[in-house]
Amino acid sequence: MKVRQGYDLPPDKERLLRRTIRLEWISMFFSLTIVITVYLTMGSSQAMKMALFEDLLAFVPPAVFLLAMRVRKRSPDEKHPYGYSRAILLAFLAAAVAIVMFGLFMLVDSASSLLKREHPSIGHFQLFDWPYEIWAGWIMIAALVYAMIPPVVLGHMKMPLAKALHESTLYADADMNKADWMTSAAAIVGILGIGLGFWWADAVAAAVISLDVLKDGVTHVRKAMFNLMDQRPTETVGDKPLGLEEKIAESLLREPDIKDVVSRLREEGHVIGGEIFVVLAPGQTNVARRVQEIAEQACTLDWRLYDLIVMPVETIER
Repeated sequence: MKVRQGYDLPPDKERLLRRTIRLEWISMFFSLTIVITVYLTMGSSQAMKMALFEDLLAFVPPAVFLLAMRVRKRSPDEKHPYGYSRAILLAFLAAAVAIVMFGLFMLVDSASSLLKREHPSIGHFQLFDWPYEIWAGWIMIAALVYAMIPPVVLGHMKMPLAKALHESTLYADADMNKADWMTSAAAIVGILGIGLGFWWADAVAAAVISLDVLKDGVTHVRKAMFNLMDQRPTETVGDKPLGLEEKIAESLLREPDIKDVVSRLREEGHVIGGEIFVVLAPGQTNVARRVQEIAEQACTLDWRLYDLIVMPVETIER
């Protein structure tokens, strides 16, 4: 059968990928402006510190995604005969670990503040010649409101792209955006709580959000590890199998010269590769040509199927 060197996405998917890359650069820009804004206004608020740390970690998913996009297009070479498409799986793992790190840091730090019974204070300041003092909490809240808007919009835009491109790293990034705005919302609640005299509101708000972030991060790490261990391909959102094995079997068993078929597939970034074992009818004259035709037919069933190896066997044991 014909050996394929390199892989290009279908034209419609390539357009979506270019749009996604632009979106990730925009994410990096807004993350930078948010970090600067939160840092300049955070004061001694525990929730504001959490928001700042989370905003710094928000650089990780888009950064590793953009790096993986550059690496994945490299052609196979002597050291990497299978190519570099799996760089995307490593990027997914890095993004997932970043989410877990943030969730753990957030939980430990907020729990520590509660155990130490720290009483954060938010002071007042006078702006220019304004005769009244301004509570610094309002400035913090304004910064956090700004920090909520880009992640909400960008996360909403990334989610359908992640599903359309079968892109787990982008999905993890969208999840990180969700953590962004949830952290900012929790920080606003905590600051208002401090203003009302509830010293614990700041840390409790951060702890509650950390549990949700940690749950999402652990889910992503688990999925990334299973993908690297050649788990059966699943949907980007959740663990439901894609069902491509059944789709291949249904198509090939319509061929009169194929008596039985079974597939063994694995994820390799955007694409899915693997082996197809077929039992051919007796009397097949040109097996090599027929094997190539079967591989090409299977690859047309789904844009993600790529570099499928067809192996003729005498029997298939299930």
